[in-house]
Amino acid sequence: MFRCEVRFYQEIAPVIGVRVPACYRAEATDDGTLLELEDLSSWQPGADPASAAGILASLHASWPSETLSRWPWLRRPGAAADLVAALYDRTWPLIAGRAELGSKARDLGERLAGRVSAAESAASTAGPLALTHGDASVQNMRTSPAAEIAMLDWEDVGIAPGVTDLAWLLVSSVQPDRWDEVIAAYGPAGQLADVLPAIAVQGLLSMSDTAAGSADSEAWGTRLDSAAARIC
Repeated sequence: MFRCEVRFYQEIAPVIGVRVPACYRAEATDDGTLLELEDLSSWQPGADPASAAGILASLHASWPSETLSRWPWLRRPGAAADLVAALYDRTWPLIAGRAELGSKARDLGERLAGRVSAAESAASTAGPLALTHGDASVQNMRTSPAAEIAMLDWEDVGIAPGVTDLAWLLVSSVQPDRWDEVIAAYGPAGQLADVLPAIAVQGLLSMSDTAAGSADSEAWGTRLDSAAARIC
């Protein structure tokens, strides 16, 4: 992951066409990796989700399927799906009883047990391949005083259907009452429901890292219930 981020700043950041931190050093050696990036600590953490969705749409439109031939080291769809599936099957029983999960999210979580690989496979074919951020939560964005949005933390950069970035933005960061607005800001997202099961796996695993009954766990439960409601 760290070597991917170094290569991102060496090869992709100069031409990507969206705002990312300026890179002053990007090195990968046998001893490890080094990145020296622009200090954006004075910028506001996060971003307006609708504005972020528009930036993601621009990214995905600018770098479609030929991305893979230009940067063949990019992570492919379904990478490590077997490891994710094994982790989910170990984790789900530990969180299945959380009160923060609504009935729809709980039913989805139960259905995903033993079927994560199938969900990952469905997500990998849910639309044209594009360059994707891979972790497009608002936590990985900053907003300048002039409302410019920068995208950070590119260690999960890869190639996948662009709608996977949108789905993770929604599940990780957006209150359900704004989902329609954010989807509209992104544009055509007809296969969103096809990627939401795989994205819900990521959300449930993230929820497992929060304390039961906490505000963070409650927020994950609310967003996951919204995701479950949109899956046919």
